[in-house]
Amino acid sequence: MSFSDLVIRPRRLRRTATIRKMVRETTLSVDDFIYPIFVDETIDSPREVASMPGVSRIPLAMVGEVVQKVAALGIPGIILFGIPAEKDAVGSGGWDDQGIVQKAIRAAKAASPETCVIADTCFCEYTDHGHCGVLHGEDVDNDETLANLQKEAVSYAEAGVDIVAPSGMMDGMISAIREGLDEAGFKNIPIISYAVKYASGYFGPFRDAADSTPAFGDRATYQMDPANRREALKEAWLDVEEGADMLMVKPGLAYMDIIREVKDATNLPMAVYNVSGEYAMVKAAAEKGWIDEKRVVLETMLSFKRAGADLILSYHALDVARWLNEDKG
Repeated sequence: MSFSDLVIRPRRLRRTATIRKMVRETTLSVDDFIYPIFVDETIDSPREVASMPGVSRIPLAMVGEVVQKVAALGIPGIILFGIPAEKDAVGSGGWDDQGIVQKAIRAAKAASPETCVIADTCFCEYTDHGHCGVLHGEDVDNDETLANLQKEAVSYAEAGVDIVAPSGMMDGMISAIREGLDEAGFKNIPIISYAVKYASGYFGPFRDAADSTPAFGDRATYQMDPANRREALKEAWLDVEEGADMLMVKPGLAYMDIIREVKDATNLPMAVYNVSGEYAMVKAAAEKGWIDEKRVVLETMLSFKRAGADLILSYHALDVARWLNEDKG
């Protein structure tokens, strides 16, 4: 028997591009993506976010145009973040019928009725202190914030939103919002929960984009410790029991293990947020010529899918859609 008779040859299935495609275990589709949009009530023209090249805050008047552009690329959904002209201690702009997100929801649905419009449901953009709820001293009052989250979610539903996405990591937020929506007659509005959201350094550029940097301290008393894995499963299962329709892990890149564990432990669709710091690092390295941006972005998105994500929220979504459409065409 020769040496070659003993060799197992996995390379046979890598020999041609066609064979590799035929046996590929994970694939990317434009249908996998949700594009974040920042709508700023205080501006009349786009304002680029310096730490996120290619991403801008847009005025309300541009929402329809941007949503139509997203839809034309085949991306099925957007998630809206609002920057209001006025802020207060409790974030009351979040449940104002004429608030910036409510107006943006109406504009988006008018421009592209088939686009799935998701509203981030939190208060950090609306409070004058930048924290995610009502403060008592320097502590966010969980239960007072729940009452306000109910009002915010109902207001978004009344404006025509398709899905609400609570992101503040308040205990009991899913059951409170589900109760509020159901009592207001919105039993069919789904909730995608930021169930597993870590207190992460990767969020830095987002806070420039959404004008939501805390005036003091950080969010470690309500967002999760990056060291904790079992706690992620606890948080996910609590939200399943409270009535979440989908779950999210945020950030994504440093938490691939968590995406897989939550996916395996639950039976709900799984989203991952490819956050601002992850985006900014790729953009900076690509600008320096250190990496092939297209190759790295597509590899990263594929990694999220391989880890278990069904949906990917990403600032790269427009580029990814163009690349995937070009490859198909």
